[in-house]
Amino acid sequence: MSQKAAKTWCLRLLPILLFFISFVTYYCSNAILQSYGGPIKFPNSSKSMCGGWLTQKKWESLNFNISRQTQLFLKLEDFFWREHLSKLTLPYGTKGSELLLLKVLALVANYQVPANIENLECRTCVVVGNGFAIKNSSLGSIINKYDVVIRLNDAPVRGYEDDVGNKTTMRFFYPESASYNPGLHNQPGTLMVLVPFKQQDLRWLKEILYNEKRVRKGFWKPPPQVWLGDISKIRVLDPHFLYQTADRLIRISQYPKRKQQPVHPTTGILAVFVALNYCDVVHIAGFGYPSTRNQRHPIHYYGYDTMKSMKNSYHDLNHESEALKRLEDVGAILYLHPHS
Repeated sequence: MSQKAAKTWCLRLLPILLFFISFVTYYCSNAILQSYGGPIKFPNSSKSMCGGWLTQKKWESLNFNISRQTQLFLKLEDFFWREHLSKLTLPYGTKGSELLLLKVLALVANYQVPANIENLECRTCVVVGNGFAIKNSSLGSIINKYDVVIRLNDAPVRGYEDDVGNKTTMRFFYPESASYNPGLHNQPGTLMVLVPFKQQDLRWLKEILYNEKRVRKGFWKPPPQVWLGDISKIRVLDPHFLYQTADRLIRISQYPKRKQQPVHPTTGILAVFVALNYCDVVHIAGFGYPSTRNQRHPIHYYGYDTMKSMKNSYHDLNHESEALKRLEDVGAILYLHPHS
């Protein structure tokens, strides 16, 4: 074969060779990413996501031994018309907080989820954590497609839309993690869900609602003294969910020994548990803490908090990590990004 003919054959084979190399590279990369929990194939519609979930009935495999409650929030009639039979105090029950709840729920009369979500035959939900893992993920457009998007505390949205999206259906918070102006990083219809860990949390909300003198004692961090949110969008989460999260999911004791620091679930793991009770499909993003021992490593996709700030937290992060792993293993939740 002449040199010219050989050169011609090489040029003809070049596109085929390039295609083969690209295919092998994609296949190997995908296999490696799958071993770390991603990437996943995103269905084009909620219906296709729900089909797989409902067929496999993954909820039954969790063995939490509780019914799937759809009543997420406390309502006035539970306290006004009859004695509330809760045997536990906050954060796991309402015992001793009935009078505060009467006043709060008298103004926060609406305890429903919007009808367009409540009436869905199948609810797809994503819980967006605040972890560094979601940074530079480009998941924003995918997150916006879910029926319910749950966010946590005062995590910002503006300026981070490419990674975290801009849709928010519910935002779980407590006074120390509240933003004075929820409108900055939430859509107008967002439900602001108070997670009461202590009586001071309910008292703070009462003082905001009734424009009373603010009492600043009893908080580990000063909460906002002015709150510019829409009162009609406030909800109070039933403490039943926090109790079940601690007891059934992460399996920590609600009654620590004397002189032992109490340990409570984070709002993140709580939101996952609530989603499992309310939604048919539960996906998560932005969960998990860096495995590095570098205390200066950022822990959020925003701000400057580092691993060092978690040193004396009231949470058992190892238990929570193990719980998420169990949920992932049985298919109850699905991460939207690779994770360790």
